[in-house]
Amino acid sequence: MITVRTAEERDIDSLVELLKLLFAIEKDFTFNEPLQRRGLERMVRNDRGCVLVAEAEGRVIGMCSGQLTISTAEGGPALLVEDVVVAVPWRSRGTGRRLLEELENWAGGQKISRLQLLADRKNFHALGFYQNLGWETTQLICLRKRITLS
Repeated sequence: MITVRTAEERDIDSLVELLKLLFAIEKDFTFNEPLQRRGLERMVRNDRGCVLVAEAEGRVIGMCSGQLTISTAEGGPALLVEDVVVAVPWRSRGTGRRLLEELENWAGGQKISRLQLLADRKNFHALGFYQNLGWETTQLICLRKRITLS
């Protein structure tokens, strides 16, 4: 039986391991445990976002997170979905679907009408998964620029 709940600080070690798995797939990111741990600690404490975990057999087997942004297109909040990942043995069992459904429920409670996410363009399995859940591709592409902090 799989349960989905809000992540807690006690889950961070498990979440770091899931991010290690995710970042092995996503070529734009490099796993760096101290950075991912720090980010997760901040996200778990962030009241403008939501981190969910899927649990089975007494352990964390999946996660997803979302952070509020303000959208001029929507005239209000939108949710940037990040870090959707499920441990390999638990994939294709409805775990990712359950996580995203719960995140959508949380967003609805926050009066958020649009969710958006980034996915690796070569991760065809994930892209098919999202499309099966009703996610649509857009004409937009992601650009990024790193700046040096002093």
